[in-house]
Amino acid sequence: MEKRSLLQRFIARPEFGPFVLLAILLIVFYVINPTFLSTLNIGNVLAFAPELGIIALAMTLLLTAGEIDLSVGSVFGFSAVIMWTLFNSGVASLEIAFVLAMALSLVIGFCSGFMVTRMKIPSFLVTLGMLLVVRGSALYITDGFPQRTWDASGSWLAELLVGDFYIGELRVWASLLWFILLAVIIGYVLTQTKRGNWILASGGNANSARARGVRVNATKISLFMLTAALAAFAGIISSIRTSAANPNSGTGYELEVIAMVVIGGTSMAGGRGTIIGTVLGVFILRIMRNGIILIGVPGLAYNIFVGAIILGMMALHSWLERRHNAGV
Repeated sequence: MEKRSLLQRFIARPEFGPFVLLAILLIVFYVINPTFLSTLNIGNVLAFAPELGIIALAMTLLLTAGEIDLSVGSVFGFSAVIMWTLFNSGVASLEIAFVLAMALSLVIGFCSGFMVTRMKIPSFLVTLGMLLVVRGSALYITDGFPQRTWDASGSWLAELLVGDFYIGELRVWASLLWFILLAVIIGYVLTQTKRGNWILASGGNANSARARGVRVNATKISLFMLTAALAAFAGIISSIRTSAANPNSGTGYELEVIAMVVIGGTSMAGGRGTIIGTVLGVFILRIMRNGIILIGVPGLAYNIFVGAIILGMMALHSWLERRHNAGV
């Protein structure tokens, strides 16, 4: 009975569905095309997954607190434009430009959080407006053209953010290590600290949380700032790795990030979030994008698969939650 009870609890966890889906994708893609699990292809997946994954980690906390940020894709592109504009124009060194770009992202996050919590404007509308302001600013600064390429080799900052090394034939980027480190820290904060309890309470029932002494507004503002900062961090990492700062970079990323988080089992209604599930969701979408190309499915069909998976996972999460609440 005890073993059965443990199994039932495992199945009821929000991470169960994403775990099974990820396993199915790995098996199906490998059976159709064995090169899917080649060292080179695994390296490709691990190279691209962390950048959106870093944003998804912060978005998990924000959705858990009952809010949403649609401006992360804009901040992703804008931060790189700011950093390289300052550096290329000789205004600041690469390190100073990085700090200024990150500081500006915190200001963006604070403005969004302030308008949501103090002015009582829904986060969907606030961050939709911020998306347009930030993207428009990036386009205005660059006249709509990508920044010129540069050589960041020899910079300790570039090496720290996107340096690479090999494990056998597998190429591993530093961004993957950043993603793992941030996942561990944020997962610990959410599940093991008072701040994590505040986040869960803020999304579950904000009025009740305030009555218990939770600083709901401060908590939400800090999460908007964290989300913007990690979006900027991911954008800068991407710009160094690709040697390009495009003002349109990150377009549509907000929807893909939210899909990763939701597929992972975090509730958009707030009050429930899982970092482990988000990590699974990140790899589900990145593996699917990679796999459908390897097996010959047109890349334009990617959104069809994403939409179907979101609908399927939502149905599964709903079914498991009803079973759990019913004590089955």
